[in-house]
Amino acid sequence: MARIIIVPGWRDSGPGHWQSLWADQLPGTLRVQQDDWITPSRSAWLASVTRTILAQPGPVVMVAHSLGCIAVTHLEAEATQRIQGALLVAPADPERRAVLADFAPAPYQALPYRSIIVASSNDPYCPVRTAGAYARAWGSEFVRLQKAGHINVEAGFGPWPLGLALLQSLTGESYTPIIPAPSISSPSNDLLESA
Repeated sequence: MARIIIVPGWRDSGPGHWQSLWADQLPGTLRVQQDDWITPSRSAWLASVTRTILAQPGPVVMVAHSLGCIAVTHLEAEATQRIQGALLVAPADPERRAVLADFAPAPYQALPYRSIIVASSNDPYCPVRTAGAYARAWGSEFVRLQKAGHINVEAGFGPWPLGLALLQSLTGESYTPIIPAPSISSPSNDLLESA
């Protein structure tokens, strides 16, 4: 059984975010901690992610959001050889915000593991065409959501059942439905748009 590793993006994923709910409720799930969530350094972030991966006794499945997606794609072979799969949600475009520039350019080579990119048609941090280019370059399956923003709490994403189903497709495991945080609603699956 692969260990799930949550990799939040810039400014972390707060309470009620689907990543936080999954980290709290999916057995054996680990969450990468960064020393600086506000002014991210690529070398420091990659060191934290690599350390978390290498501390596991077996394969891992990465669940990354925003800048966390870009961090995962920058990992060296020492870490990537342990990755069984990756769910890369709302990847950031590090060239669009100066504070993320240390992560630019995003890598444009195929990932050596199965990956799924989930992107939104109106994500303010990454145009859907850029996310599609990432998917083609990385060899990722591409799921496009219609008007889902940055696929975070502000966009209405709490437990996010569709995301959990995509994770299950990577792990082969079955998970108990996530209990929503109070006052957080999850958008319906009718946001899914075929790509």
